Amino acid sequence: MKLYVGNLSFESTENDLQDLFEQHGAVNEVNLMMDRMTGKSRGFAFVTMNDGAQANAAMSALNGRELNGRTLTVNEARPREERPFGGGGKRSFAGNRR
Repeated sequence: MKLYVGNLSFESTENDLQDLFEQHGAVNEVNLMMDRMTGKSRGFAFVTMNDGAQANAAMSALNGRELNGRTLTVNEARPREERPFGGGGKRSFAGNRR
């Protein structure tokens, strides 16, 4: 089961999350999302746990818990939404020529 972990402190690391979630079961993978331009944390991560019961226990125990001064949001990750390629919408760059 893949869990979304939000409202992370920018100082939080993948190891912090690994240690925190392992208190509730085996952690398969931790992905801390980083900004491509700055290399800094984007403030959220995904934690994958193979056992659904352990994942649910972690979600119940850790949602609303404080880590590095921030109150965590932990819930089941939703599938990524498909986004249209490009900027979307019609735009005319020609202007109104006479």
